[in-house]
Amino acid sequence: MVFNRAQQVIGILLMLVTCQLSAQPGQSAPAFSLPRLDNQQVLSLANLRGQVVYVDFWASWCPPCAESLPALQSLYEELQPQGFTVVAINLDETVLQAQRFVQPMTLTYPILFDANKQTPQQYGITGMPTAFLLDRHGNIHSRHTGFDPAEQTQLKQQIQQLLQETSWQESF
Repeated sequence: MVFNRAQQVIGILLMLVTCQLSAQPGQSAPAFSLPRLDNQQVLSLANLRGQVVYVDFWASWCPPCAESLPALQSLYEELQPQGFTVVAINLDETVLQAQRFVQPMTLTYPILFDANKQTPQQYGITGMPTAFLLDRHGNIHSRHTGFDPAEQTQLKQQIQQLLQETSWQESF
């Protein structure tokens, strides 16, 4: 396919705008308050301040998500006592789709449902799964796109490093 010069310029501008609008490492993570998939109680990112948080965007139609969600459960179980949590934000059309997908999995971390699809826009999500590792202050440490089991060791090391940093209360 051949693109003319105007199409190329428009494509580059759209890419730059998307990059500027997306959440980037070093920035504060965009706030959200969403209902839990299991009991409809609302969970706000602000309530997790002081913890290291892995915000994971997923959908039932995403094959790698079927692998990543259980892998995150393992990290959660091991590191949660040290102040780590996972928040998985589902982007399916209906709650029922999400519930059916996770029902056979034993997931104990919070799974939220974004009916209005606001958070993927706030975070600049372009593919699934996409996740953000946040430090205890609510700042984005890193962005993770896709799922590769071989990268779990590196992710665990990043989480452990953030857990060892001075707690957010001690920094004031």
